[in-house]
Amino acid sequence: MKTAALVGDLMDRSKIGAAVPDIDFAPAPSACTGADVVVVDLGGHAGEVAELRRVAPRARIVAFGRHDNPEALARARKDGADVALPRSRFFRDPAAALQVTPRAGGGSELP
Repeated sequence: MKTAALVGDLMDRSKIGAAVPDIDFAPAPSACTGADVVVVDLGGHAGEVAELRRVAPRARIVAFGRHDNPEALARARKDGADVALPRSRFFRDPAAALQVTPRAGGGSELP
């Protein structure tokens, strides 16, 4: 499974890399082509979610952002993120946030 991330902050990269050792940190959405999962930090890449969806149409896109900016989280979902989480929830368990649990009746949810 190819996992990519659009995350610029070095501390965030360190936390994500510790939880998901084989993740590729991408410089731009175009580098995420063919990814199965893409993590995007809305703090630096909020305007790139729609482009991510275009270049990786089948990827699970997991966005995270500030809890005090619900508009950015809602916009990420509108632009194609499968899930948009507050930073605190994402960093509680980054590896779990990237997984999909099938729901009865179709769809998926976080574990």
